[in-house]
Amino acid sequence: MNFYMTFGTTDYLKDLKTKLGNGESLQMFGDDNAVLMHETHEQSSFNSGKNYEVLDSNGNLANGKFAVLNNIPVTDEGRPVFEYRFSQRAGLIEKEPGFSAIRVLRPTDSDTYVILTLWEDVKYFKQWQESKAYDKAHEKRGTSEGVDQKQQIFPRPSYVTTYYAEMKEED
Repeated sequence: MNFYMTFGTTDYLKDLKTKLGNGESLQMFGDDNAVLMHETHEQSSFNSGKNYEVLDSNGNLANGKFAVLNNIPVTDEGRPVFEYRFSQRAGLIEKEPGFSAIRVLRPTDSDTYVILTLWEDVKYFKQWQESKAYDKAHEKRGTSEGVDQKQQIFPRPSYVTTYYAEMKEED
């Protein structure tokens, strides 16, 4: 399965979305940009953007109203270790209230993996972060067994981006 993301203005992405072929698509809004995500077995119809292979998938993109993208740069040498870690994940997030979807995305043209989680609302993501399931999923973090301690596989720090299904009202 292929997964594509492109960024731009709301109107541009809305127009582009109408031209997409088969697969699921989701347009979302960030603080200063918008993103169009497209999951398909076909090649991208985007002229620019980011391309990924789906390594792990659960849930339906269409149900997501709040997206969290953990962007994790990984060295070429670290890819097998990183991918193994995610192939062994407990799958606890799928049982959380408000969970919509998860995609573990391998980059095809960069070094930055994306762990995409989609939620029915931001409040469910926050509840997940405070849950015992979250603690269990991240229990090795900071220990000698944790992938985060294998610094040689991470060329630079990871970062998180978030998007909403609808534009936030201006304050």
